[in-house]
Amino acid sequence: MRERVICVFILFNINTLTVCSQRKITEDDIKLYREKVVSMFHHAYDGYIKYAYPYDELRPLTCDGHDTWGSYSLTLIDALDTLAIMGNYTEFRRVAELVIDKMNFDLDINASVFETNIRILGGLLSAHLFTKRAGMEVEPGWPCTGPLLRLAEDVARRLLPAFDTPTGMPYGTVNLRHGVPKGETTVTCTAGVGTFLIEFGTLSRLIGDPVFEKVAVRALRALWNAKSSLDLVGNHIDVATGKWTALDSGIGGGIDSYFEYLVKGAIMFDIPELLEHFRVYEKAIVKHVKREDWYMWAHMSKGGITLPMFTSLDAYWPGIQSLLGDVDSAMKTIHNFHQVWRQFGFLPEYYNIPKSEAHTGREGYPLRPELIESAVYLYQATKDPFLLEIGIDMFEAIEHSTKTKCGYATVKNVNTHQLDNRMESFFLAETTKYLYLLFDPDNFIHNNGSKGTVIQTPNGECVIDAGGYFFTSEAHPIDAASVYCCSTQKKQDDAMLQKMHDNLNLLSLFNIEDEETRFRGQKLKSFTQDLHGDKLGELNYELPSDGLSSENGFQNSVIEILSNYLKTSDNADNTLLKLGASLELLKSQISKLESTKSKDTENFMSDVEVEVDLRKTTNGENVEGSVGSKNSKKSEPVSNTEQQKGDRQFKPEPPIPTSNVVPDKAEAPPSGPKEEIVKGIGDGTDLSTDGDSLEKDKTVEHHEIITNDSKTIQSESENRNMQQAEAPKTVVLSVKTDSTGQASVQTSDKVQSNAKHVHHINNFKTVKKNNLFNLESLYNILGTGQQKVTVPNPNIYHLYQTINHYPLQYLQKPELMVCKAQPFHMRLSVRGEMFTNKDTE
Repeated sequence: MRERVICVFILFNINTLTVCSQRKITEDDIKLYREKVVSMFHHAYDGYIKYAYPYDELRPLTCDGHDTWGSYSLTLIDALDTLAIMGNYTEFRRVAELVIDKMNFDLDINASVFETNIRILGGLLSAHLFTKRAGMEVEPGWPCTGPLLRLAEDVARRLLPAFDTPTGMPYGTVNLRHGVPKGETTVTCTAGVGTFLIEFGTLSRLIGDPVFEKVAVRALRALWNAKSSLDLVGNHIDVATGKWTALDSGIGGGIDSYFEYLVKGAIMFDIPELLEHFRVYEKAIVKHVKREDWYMWAHMSKGGITLPMFTSLDAYWPGIQSLLGDVDSAMKTIHNFHQVWRQFGFLPEYYNIPKSEAHTGREGYPLRPELIESAVYLYQATKDPFLLEIGIDMFEAIEHSTKTKCGYATVKNVNTHQLDNRMESFFLAETTKYLYLLFDPDNFIHNNGSKGTVIQTPNGECVIDAGGYFFTSEAHPIDAASVYCCSTQKKQDDAMLQKMHDNLNLLSLFNIEDEETRFRGQKLKSFTQDLHGDKLGELNYELPSDGLSSENGFQNSVIEILSNYLKTSDNADNTLLKLGASLELLKSQISKLESTKSKDTENFMSDVEVEVDLRKTTNGENVEGSVGSKNSKKSEPVSNTEQQKGDRQFKPEPPIPTSNVVPDKAEAPPSGPKEEIVKGIGDGTDLSTDGDSLEKDKTVEHHEIITNDSKTIQSESENRNMQQAEAPKTVVLSVKTDSTGQASVQTSDKVQSNAKHVHHINNFKTVKKNNLFNLESLYNILGTGQQKVTVPNPNIYHLYQTINHYPLQYLQKPELMVCKAQPFHMRLSVRGEMFTNKDTE
């Protein structure tokens, strides 16, 4: 139960009236009014469907329809997402299919660019993003594709000709078939220039065509460049010259949604420039336009008050203030606006503040939503029951005074409550929607990010329906997460995260690897791709299409890439050139073996791995590399008994400690003619070439490439069982290179009884058993709260999976949401305001 005592001081000329009210609003009251709002919506909606469709709007006094803004069933499209928000998915699906099948925008009619954008384009985009939630079958590429999205694109492209002006500001009218009508006026209102970014930006990012967002941002910047020296904008402007034709500046009609889209566009699309523009305007508005808690109209260049008027469209302003955290000022302002409502039962279009009366000729109220819109925003920020009282007052007045046989009618005069024969489409798109959301605290729109839906798309895995909805000027909610899912920004973020993943050595960070097994800061695969992309373009060498699909293809590609690069690079010193020649020779020997040896030999070569360390590249220091075989086979026949023994499963022993693996300097080979030695596991086949070439070499380089033996531990997430192999023979491949880069090889066989361990960690699938405790501890710390006593055959894959679920910790630790690595739409507090850079650093 909520209870609130409200005492409001209202200035009427020089008289002060204190209005005190006490009203208890219970949970049952909230539920009751939610149901009443649903009945209100369906009475109006059913009246439109029965009496007015396919016309744009219902005439509620005569119960028929008429076209207003474009002859494209405006109310049907405008009200579509309200059906979804109220949970009427059956009707949503029926109407969505009707729109998809019947709607055609190839019409020879003149339409308002502004109204078509906020009502038609916005309605189609929002409905498209609700199709999955409503249970409609969606295309595989959804939300980046779909029939409603294609309709939205069709509409937007028909509006684009309006933006073809010298200033980038759009004309006010466009013919949907032929473009801008001949003789069209170049004068339009400020809001008609600056209210496109939410819809156009959403469309651009969903379909991947930036032209819509670009023209919208260009128009916003054009208005910014046209502001006065006082940092104010006027009411109407010439889009051809950029000259102002109406110099009254305020926050209301003709300007309103320009300011709204600066704030929402800056947050939704992460464009700080636009928020900076708004802050400059806000400062000027407070200085020149605001008087007490009222906002009037001032001369944009001189600053003096020209019209001491409050307009009903001003009522959106407290909602914008709440988005930026200025709740106290917003509450004071909305109290004033509510008292005007209480005075007349409605908000007149123009209210004379000094006279406390509706302005002559502007006494009407066309069922506008702005007051209830701000109440919804502020209620989410404060939970102040006074805001519920505003909703109840609005509902009761509309229900009592405007209801007709087939709908709800515009109030022609707030003094007499005389009605007019019109029901604007925004009554179903905005007014009833905001009323419903005020009385439905558990609606999915209010999701604070604690839950969402994971979907798989061509752009990868996405999380949608997690909150963060942005309402257009026509109250069409846009799921920022769905927009982000299709955007190029996500692709860039994914690439950045993948690069971070490739370069991040978790084994080293968590101290669960040997010194010799480190990546030296980067995965070999990533290093090779970077080397190929950045430094080998001039060679016109491309990796084979399946070059990275198997270890065999990848490793051979590494050899070939490095060989070509080191032989042709102008910056390669003699040491690198010699390594290049050695790698080229090794490649030729591998090719020879593959073409001449048995299947067993081919299997031996198929698992070759290469590890290259290019840190030592100058002053004649060693350049190291390694060639190893994970699953080597002997060429000699193996008995059935031995085969069965080798196939047995076993529990792997811990690897030899690092101190026993990495040779000490005292154990270095004796000095003498340097020799390049390559150790590989094979069948003892002679790889020697002409022995004479060995005698001609006078300058020798020494390199070592060492493989793992049978005690190597490999932990695969798919197969935890391992087979034990006997210690194989080792082929020692000696390569000598002279100063010209010429090289030759010879081989010898010996049993590798004490070979060094090289753990195959290219896929993060090897972990030392003696670090099991560390991994289990990390698993428990980063887990979802359920302690894991044991982790069977743990490896880094387990840890990676656990980290993927780390965001679940937000439920217990909301402060984690300040992470800057998150998409901007998730960097919001529970109240919806953005964190500052200082907060996120």
